[in-house]
Amino acid sequence: MTTHSLIATEFPASTDLIYLNHAAVAPWPKRTADAVCSFARENYTQGAKAYPRWLEIEQQTRVQLAQLINAPGPDDIALLKNTSEGLSQIAYGLDWQAGDNIVISDEEFPSNRVVWQSLAPFGVEVREISLHGRLSPEQALLAATDARTRLLSISSVQYASGLRMDLQILGQHCRQHDILFCIDAIQSLGAIVFDAQACHADFVVADGHKWMLGPEGVALFYVRPEIRSTLKLHEYGWHMLEHSGDYQRKDWGVAATARRFECGSANMLGIHALHASLSLLLEIGIDEVEAAILERSCYLIDLIHQAPELQLLSNEAPDRIAGIVSFAHTDTAPAQLHQQLMQHNVVCAARGAGVRFSPHFYSPLPQLAEAVNLARLTR
Repeated sequence: MTTHSLIATEFPASTDLIYLNHAAVAPWPKRTADAVCSFARENYTQGAKAYPRWLEIEQQTRVQLAQLINAPGPDDIALLKNTSEGLSQIAYGLDWQAGDNIVISDEEFPSNRVVWQSLAPFGVEVREISLHGRLSPEQALLAATDARTRLLSISSVQYASGLRMDLQILGQHCRQHDILFCIDAIQSLGAIVFDAQACHADFVVADGHKWMLGPEGVALFYVRPEIRSTLKLHEYGWHMLEHSGDYQRKDWGVAATARRFECGSANMLGIHALHASLSLLLEIGIDEVEAAILERSCYLIDLIHQAPELQLLSNEAPDRIAGIVSFAHTDTAPAQLHQQLMQHNVVCAARGAGVRFSPHFYSPLPQLAEAVNLARLTR
């Protein structure tokens, strides 16, 4: 089936709603809604009779996510509740020493800031670095590292501005200088090609409810296999055990795989939904998805430049564009502009100093033009 046919099948051709908020919470494709309804109906009529098949879906979801980030294999993928849980596993799994420091940007979403700041009682310093000085964003971050830097944590794409980071430059430096490299990939997975091995990632975390088109409550958690066992565990339960199905066994050990980070029962409903959404993205191909998203981002940027009432806030350099385009109105405050757009059924977000549009690969170009025109006309 062609991409055009898939779009027609999977997404409603809405004439009264312009959805440009995939960087917040994305709508589900039809197959995902169908998977949730089917799972609910099965539970209603048969309970957990098919639980072995549910476990197969869980494993297939690990396979899909490993493919999405180019992890060595599905055993490197843990399925957690959300990005914050994964970041907390890292923050409280490492052995910190007073005087250690962590480098982040000053634009991070609270999830990738507060968790590190919570380590202050252990004597850990958090360095928040501006990405808009005379140095490139990567140079600015790396210039802030020193011999006591234990971790550099960065969003692959900044949630408000849409700035796309060069992860390979950051990861290579971190690996060479024995600095752990953590990537909050929630604003790129499902939108932009991602390679955990090529960018030397030690940790990758991301919820499924944005660009992966999945539900809230399921998240990817990747730890580089060579350092997986160095993270101290603070949660224990049956699911994380090496022999998790042998309930009578008295001696126990933690699983060698990433399942060690999953202490209890999985969110099977959410996993079925995410599995369906990922199947669509992988069927189309992330290369094609990325090309379509970049086309729409560039189209929005061109439209904003043509509108004298609007000011582009996002970096428009080709290597800095992802799926987020932020802008401001010369005469209207961001909160008011956002409210007025929402009243006209343009679903978007107020972030930073402006309004954020975030179309996905299936977003119709005429709707983007209509949304920008509505932004121009608001007062």
